Amino acid sequence: MASNTLLVELGVEELPPGAIDALADGLADGLVAGLREAEVAFGEVQAYATPRRLAVQVRELADKQPDREIERRGPALAAAFKDGQPTRAAEGFARSCGVTVNELIHLETDKGTWLGYRYEQPGEAVTALLPDILTKAVAGLPVPKNMRWGASRIEFSRPVHWLVTLYGSDVVAAEVLGLAAGRETRGHRFHAPAPLSLAHADDYLTTLEDAYVLADRRVRRERIREQVLAEAEVQDATAVIDPALLDEVSGLVEWPVALTGSFDDRFLEVPAECLISSMKANQKYFHLLDADGKLKPLFITISNIDSRDPQQVIEGNEKVIRPRLADAAFFYETDLRHSLVSRREGLGSVVFQQQLGTLADKADRSEATARFIAERIAGDAEHAGRAAQLAKCDLVSEMVLEFPELQGIMGCYYARHDGEPEEVAQALHEQYLPRFASDAVPATKTGLALALADRLDTLTGIFGIGARPTGAKDPFALRRAAIGVLNILIKAELDLDLRELLEEAAAQHRHLPKAEGLVDTVLEYMLDRFRAWTQDEGIPVEVYLAVRSRPVTRPLDFARRIHAVSAFSHREEAAALAAANKRVSNILAKQADDVAEEVDATLLESDAERALADALAARRREVAPLIAEARYSEALDALAALREPVDTFFDEVMVMADDQAVRRNRLALLADLQGLFLEVADIAELPQ
Repeated sequence: MASNTLLVELGVEELPPGAIDALADGLADGLVAGLREAEVAFGEVQAYATPRRLAVQVRELADKQPDREIERRGPALAAAFKDGQPTRAAEGFARSCGVTVNELIHLETDKGTWLGYRYEQPGEAVTALLPDILTKAVAGLPVPKNMRWGASRIEFSRPVHWLVTLYGSDVVAAEVLGLAAGRETRGHRFHAPAPLSLAHADDYLTTLEDAYVLADRRVRRERIREQVLAEAEVQDATAVIDPALLDEVSGLVEWPVALTGSFDDRFLEVPAECLISSMKANQKYFHLLDADGKLKPLFITISNIDSRDPQQVIEGNEKVIRPRLADAAFFYETDLRHSLVSRREGLGSVVFQQQLGTLADKADRSEATARFIAERIAGDAEHAGRAAQLAKCDLVSEMVLEFPELQGIMGCYYARHDGEPEEVAQALHEQYLPRFASDAVPATKTGLALALADRLDTLTGIFGIGARPTGAKDPFALRRAAIGVLNILIKAELDLDLRELLEEAAAQHRHLPKAEGLVDTVLEYMLDRFRAWTQDEGIPVEVYLAVRSRPVTRPLDFARRIHAVSAFSHREEAAALAAANKRVSNILAKQADDVAEEVDATLLESDAERALADALAARRREVAPLIAEARYSEALDALAALREPVDTFFDEVMVMADDQAVRRNRLALLADLQGLFLEVADIAELPQ
C-alpha cells in the first residue's frame, strides 16, 4: 500500500496568542481521530502554528483504507431450504447480496448453521475520505470565541483567508469555512506577501522559512530564547525568561528578531517589580539583571520584522515604554502619599463575599487566628495581628489596581516605607506563599501565621455558607488553599493540630448557615487533599489510604507516617504482614463481640501462640518510645520482625477454637497484633 505526506494549512487573520497552541493541537487531534476511525494507517503527526496559520503534517499516510473482508449472515439453514429447494428467504438474501443462492456459503455457529456470504470490500481512497475528516476536525476546534466577518455567515476565531490541503503533490478537493482547498500558502505579511505555491506537502517548512516564516512552534520558541540570551550577553547582563511570556511572544511573531532598548535610569527608583510588570504585561518585553541581580535600565523586545534600520524599531519601542514606566512611577509616588494603614478604612467597602462581609471583616477574623497561630509557633502575636490588619490594604492602592499580580509585593514595599517592623512587611508578601505545590513557604513566623490564618478563614467561611467546591467549580480556589495549608505545615515543620486551627478560625465567624459539623467537614476535605500530595511525591495511593484510615489530624505527623509507610512497603516482609493484618481485620470484624479484653498467658496452649505473644510484648516495649517521638520508620522496621511468628501462628493455630475462652484469648492476641501496627497506619491497605 502506497503512502505519502498530508499537509493541511488554514490561513487566518492574527489569532489570539493564548489560543494558538490549543487550536493547532486540536486540529491535529481531530485529523488523527478521523483517520483512526477510518482505519487509515499513518506515521508521525506534527502540528504547526503561527499567528496567521494553523497547520498539520501527517507523514506516511496510506493512500487508502485497507481492504476488508465482509461477512453477512442470512436466514438459518432450516429456514433457507425446504425439500432441498431454496425458500423465498434464501432467494431474497441472495438478491440483497447481488449473487445467486448457489454462491452463498454455510456459516457454522454455536447456535446452528446459517446461510451466509463473504466478500472483500476495497478500501476507500484517502483523498475521498479527507474532506469529511477535515470538516469534522475544524468544527471540533476549541475556539475560545467565534466571530463573523463581512456578509458571511461563517464563524471562526478570526477571518479565514486560505486553505491548503495537499496529499503528496496532489491537491485534495475540499471546502472548509467557505474556502476551497489549493496549494497556495502565504509567507511573511511584509517580507514575502506574495502567494507561494507548494509543489509537495514535504516542502512546507522550508518554503515558509525561505519566506520569513518559522512555522514550527518549538523552533520559533527556541530561536527567541537563543536570541534573547545572545542580546543579554552583549549587554553583560542576565535575561530573565519567563516561560509564560516566552510562549506568548512566540504566539505573536512569525519571524522573531530580538532587539535591545533602554529606558531612563530615573525609573529605577520605582520598585523593580512594578517596572517588570509593566514591561511584561503591556509590551511583552524581557527584562535584564546585572551581576548583583538588580534590574538594569534595558529591555529586549521581539520584533516580527527583520528591519533594514533596526535602530528605528528600537527607538519606537523606547518611545512606547517611556509613558508606561512613567505611569508606574506615578502610581508608586501617588501611593506613597498615603500610609498603608490609612487604606484600612477603604477595605470596609470592598466585599469579600456577600455572606462573609468585607475585606475589613476578613482582616479582623484573620487577626485573631493569626495571633493564635503565632503563639503556638513561638512567634510574635503583635506582629501577626498587625500583619493581618495590613494584609489586604494594598489591594486598594493605585499600583495593585493597575497590576493585580503585585498584591503583597507592593504591600511589603509600602509597609517598609511606613516604618512597619521588617517581619510585618515581609509577611505581607509571604501571605500568598506557596503559590503552587513546589513553591517556597513563608520564611518568617509572622508570615507563616498570616498565610495560614488567611487560608483557614477562607476555607471555614466558604464551607460555612454551603459553597464547597464541586468537581467542576472552585471559584474561591479552596483546593489550592487547602493544599497550601498542608504544604506550609509540612515544609515549615509546624506540628500543629489542624482540627484546633480550624476550630479557632471557625469561631471568628459570627454567623454561618452551615456551622453544624463545619470543622469536621473542612478537616475531612483538607485531609483528603493528601491523596494528591502523595501522588505528587510519587507515593502509591495505598500508602495514603493506610495512613488516612487512622485519626491523624496533624499534617506534619501525617506526612511523616506517609513516608514511613512508603519506605516499609518496599521491605520484603511488607506484603506478608499486610496480608496477615488484612486477615486479622476480617476475623475481628466478624467476631467483634467475642474478643477478650486482654491476653491471658495461662490460656496460650501452643508454642506458636506463646512465641507470638512474647514477640508482641517485646516489640511493644521497643516501638512505644519510637512512636512517641514520631520515629515511625524505625518503629515499622522493628515491627517487620513479627513476620515469622505471625506466619507460624496462622500455620499452626486454629483461631476459632471450640473452647470459648481459648478462642476469645486468641482473638485478643490478634487484636494486640493489629493494634501495634495501627499505632502507625493500617498496613492492611498495602498491596498483598
